[in-house]
Amino acid sequence: MKKRKGSRNRKTQETNIRVKFTLDGTGKSNIDTGVPFLNHMLTLFARHGLFDLDLKARGDLGVDAHHTVEDCGILLGQALFKAVGDKKGIKRFGYAYAPMDEALARVRVVLDLSGRPGFFFSTNKRDSSCTTTDKNARLIKHFLKSFSDEAKLTLHVDIIKEGGDIHHAMEAVFKAMGLALDQATTIDKRAKDIPSTKGTL
Repeated sequence: MKKRKGSRNRKTQETNIRVKFTLDGTGKSNIDTGVPFLNHMLTLFARHGLFDLDLKARGDLGVDAHHTVEDCGILLGQALFKAVGDKKGIKRFGYAYAPMDEALARVRVVLDLSGRPGFFFSTNKRDSSCTTTDKNARLIKHFLKSFSDEAKLTLHVDIIKEGGDIHHAMEAVFKAMGLALDQATTIDKRAKDIPSTKGTL
């Protein structure tokens, strides 16, 4: 089977980014965004989803990481959308749970390659650091929103038990997202058409 691939390049006054993404890969990645935490998260995503990902980004990090993180999400989403192609035969839906060590950060990710962008994030703690104080967590949430918008998928992230380490919670999110996306993009040999009663996604 021909490997499904997508690539995107974009240069603005704020960022210069190049992305090459292969759905049917082996989990290899070469990532340099200038934001170490994002590098780590995307490496986990590629490894556990068995995607090949090459991403290079240069941004105005002297101002803030916001532009770089947002634009990486945009271009990776666009590359995924291109790689998925016409969606014939894909399973479309995917879900996964991922625990993370002593923090017991259990994360549920459910996604639908629906053609309808949507990002929904929840945690079981009203005062969760994932939604309030942690800068990395806020940036990652913004990345996920940009990614789901451009990939045209519906993405639900539920942190069922945060534990005491936000880093671990975010790791679990990206591991689970890789697993769920791998499931959703798998070709079902029994299916010949687009997985929708409407005939389009």
